[in-house]
Amino acid sequence: MIDATAATAARGRAGRWKAIFVAALVLGVLGTSAWVLFGSRVLVVRNVEVTGTRLVPKSQVVAATGVPLGGSMIKLDTGTVAERVAGIQQVESVRVERRWPTTLRIEVRERVPTVVAVQGGRYYHIDRFGVIVLATSARPRGLPELRVAAPDPRDPATAAALAVWRSLPGRFRGRVATIGATDPEDVTLRLRSGVSVMWGAAERAAEKLKLVEALAGTAAGRSAHTIDVSSPEVVTTR
Repeated sequence: MIDATAATAARGRAGRWKAIFVAALVLGVLGTSAWVLFGSRVLVVRNVEVTGTRLVPKSQVVAATGVPLGGSMIKLDTGTVAERVAGIQQVESVRVERRWPTTLRIEVRERVPTVVAVQGGRYYHIDRFGVIVLATSARPRGLPELRVAAPDPRDPATAAALAVWRSLPGRFRGRVATIGATDPEDVTLRLRSGVSVMWGAAERAAEKLKLVEALAGTAAGRSAHTIDVSSPEVVTTR
């Protein structure tokens, strides 16, 4: 009986030491992991990769991130980095991700000029949303001219003209020389053939386009200098 009690006590002591050993081992592993993640020089930003840039220098994108080399990869806020890079005027969208263990990758989608506005002898390249991408002293080739009083994404006339532009299929866009608007209800296209299309508001674009293309195959359409499809129910030419 005494031997059995002693054996039980010995097993209890061994179990307690085993539990203490396991607990110490777990704490050591956790401590080491925490040090690797937050305190060591293993998981830090050593490289910043930038892709998709043509207009914006990569150095400008890297500077906009505000992320120092050697900073913690774990503490890095990719959402904040994306917001900073998106603040560059020529950037339309951006994707930021960690490439473990030491690389920050930034995929940039730049704004693409679709029209050009002329003011004060300068040519302002404007994207599909009305944002000025860049300005040059020489006229760019291949871009139709946007004619509005004040080119700006917040300008209703600009927004209407560009909404019409976005609604046009690529096969038709190549025929447009200028697109202008005095107000949101008065968008006008001037084709490279010299014909003016009074488009009106941006609504019902598919109907208006079909009418313009249908008229192109008629004698009235071929001889017209102006086509008015602003009210699709009543189309006029002159």
